[in-house]
Amino acid sequence: MAVPHKYELIVFWSAEDASFVVDVPELPGCMAHGATPPDAVAAAQEAIQLWLDTAAAAGRPIPEPKGRRLLYA
Repeated sequence: MAVPHKYELIVFWSAEDASFVVDVPELPGCMAHGATPPDAVAAAQEAIQLWLDTAAAAGRPIPEPKGRRLLYA
């Protein structure tokens, strides 16, 4: 198993999608879903890697994980 990325993950149930959804707020547009929270988190880890690979290939900056909970106003 690969080492998990350390970006904040927000897991929530979506009745509309009938699945658990994971949002990765530090990586704009990076989301995943799954039938269970662990499935959704595993899919999010794959989505994070794809996001990072795509950003690197495009020469875009890659944010460092904050390693703490994000603050919302």
